[in-house]
Amino acid sequence: MKTTLLTPEDYTRSPWKNGGGIFTDIAGAWRVDAAAKDWSSLLWRLASTPIVAPGPFSHMPGIDRLQMVVNGRGLVLKSPTQEFDEREPFTTVRFTGEMEIVTALEEGPVEVVNLMARRGAAEIEMVALRDPGTRQLAAGTHLVYAARGDCRVRLDGEDFAIPGNGTLRIDLTEASTLALVAGLAVLGSVRLLG
Repeated sequence: MKTTLLTPEDYTRSPWKNGGGIFTDIAGAWRVDAAAKDWSSLLWRLASTPIVAPGPFSHMPGIDRLQMVVNGRGLVLKSPTQEFDEREPFTTVRFTGEMEIVTALEEGPVEVVNLMARRGAAEIEMVALRDPGTRQLAAGTHLVYAARGDCRVRLDGEDFAIPGNGTLRIDLTEASTLALVAGLAVLGSVRLLG
């Protein structure tokens, strides 16, 4: 097990694929043989971003996406075939990067957290940790993001304090037990395939 505390000073910024905004990149992985860390070499990425105006999402063929509103409310994602309701914060929606999606903001700007992965390269999950309690973590990479103020977690009996907007990165080679002790967090989990 390896744990790394990331703070906003560790994060980087990058443009949305369609150029319509800026991601705050919290953590990610790219193919090691790639010449550049770009969309074509992406394996997975956890990022936050504000959505301040309605508009189209980037076209991301081959990418699976999870998204959750962490600040604000009233976001709806609309595609030609379905709607994804994120009106309530800390609700996870899953969609593919191929979908044509346009955002609707019913109550003003929001901030969202995105977990993206190349299909076939990684499996991803993202949940809100709201109530104290334990959950099993499988082998893989797990990211506990303190989306609204400080939070505390316990990992196999060891306590970790995560400052607001900080992230505890947990790399596991075997299963472990995580408990939310205090606060509110987003847990993103990544399991590389192959």
